[in-house]
Order: sequence, then C-alpha cells, then structure tokens
Amino acid sequence: MAQIARTDYRVDGPEDAAATIALAHGAGAPMDSPFMNRVAAGLSERGFRVVRFEFPYMARRREGGKRGAPDRPPVLLESWKDVVASLGGGARLIVGGKSLGGRIASMIADEVGARGLVCFGYPFHPPGDPSRLRTEHLETLATPALILQGTRDAFGNREDVAGYRLSPAIRIHWLEGGDHSFKPPSGSGRTEKQNVEEAIGAAADFVDGLFGTRSG
Repeated sequence: MAQIARTDYRVDGPEDAAATIALAHGAGAPMDSPFMNRVAAGLSERGFRVVRFEFPYMARRREGGKRGAPDRPPVLLESWKDVVASLGGGARLIVGGKSLGGRIASMIADEVGARGLVCFGYPFHPPGDPSRLRTEHLETLATPALILQGTRDAFGNREDVAGYRLSPAIRIHWLEGGDHSFKPPSGSGRTEKQNVEEAIGAAADFVDGLFGTRSG
C-alpha cells in the first residue's frame, strides 16, 4: 500500500471544524503551489479544516528534486484511500483537489463514502483530444459533487461539457473566461484572482450545504 505519513500533510484551519476537506494536487505542481496555497487559505478562513497531501511521485520529487511522471492509477487510487482512512473515513470528509487530484478523488469518492467531492478544474479530456473522455465513472457517481471549471478550459470547456452524460449528483460552477487555472484572457474585465476567489466561495457554499453550516 502507498502509505502516507501524517507528518507529510499540510493542515490549515481549526482541528474542531465541522467539515474536513482533503485536497490533492494536480499532475505537475505540488501541494503547496500558489494555487493550492490560496485555495487552502481561502477555505480555512471560512472555518473549514483543509488537509493537503502529495502522491508518492510528487513526494519523491520534493525529496530528490528529480521530475518524474505521475504514478500509475492503482498507486494514485490507493494513496487517496490511505489518506481517507487516516483521516477517520469519509462520513465527515470532503475529498477533491486540483485537476489530477480531483479526478482521482472522484474515482474513490463513492467507495470510501465521502460526504462530498470538490474538483478545481476537472480534466475531462486531454487538451486537443476531446475524444479521450475521462467521464465514464462520472455518469453514475452518487457522491454529491461540485466541479469548478473555467469556461475556456482546454481540458473541457463549457461547449464540450454540455454534451456529456453526467450524474445528477454533479453540479458545475462555471468561471467566466477561465482556463485550467481559472485565468481569463487579458482585457476580459475579469482577473484570475476574481475567478479563484469565486471558486473558493462556491466550494465553501457547497460544503456548507452538505453539513448544514454557515462559513465565515
């Protein structure tokens, strides 16, 4: 099993929070990337406990400085399940993350009994290859889910996603003009910061709705 030590987590927010949100990073950036830092800070400021972790390949990169490809799916899935178990199970837990991290979370959410799922930029397909969909399991997902997605995301824009068969448990919140990092084009009247803050607010509202709480 891909054991992940408790000391390898980054934890923000109060220990006695009504909800814990576990987040995994995207394929190319670590758990303390600027994006992940901002999301964790924003959610913890709203009263949630946010726990971040790294998949084994990213932890090795941190230790040795050598870039390597993401682990194979079985390792990624087992890593997520280990994290859920170490945090006491899914009943009081929201799982999710950025891109790859959120995708893998969506694949184990039903199995671990997660209370909810939050994906910050879901990779519906590889850029430039919309025929290679990563949506089969999303058609039957039972876990309440929120996907925060830029309207011009190369991994699945608004027009692409409109044609997909997705479970009614999934809600999509569109971030106007956003790419995969939620950055809009210059001159659009929107900023990346605005879109990220909107995503954080939407995620907080979603979690509040699942737990019957009101964040700050």
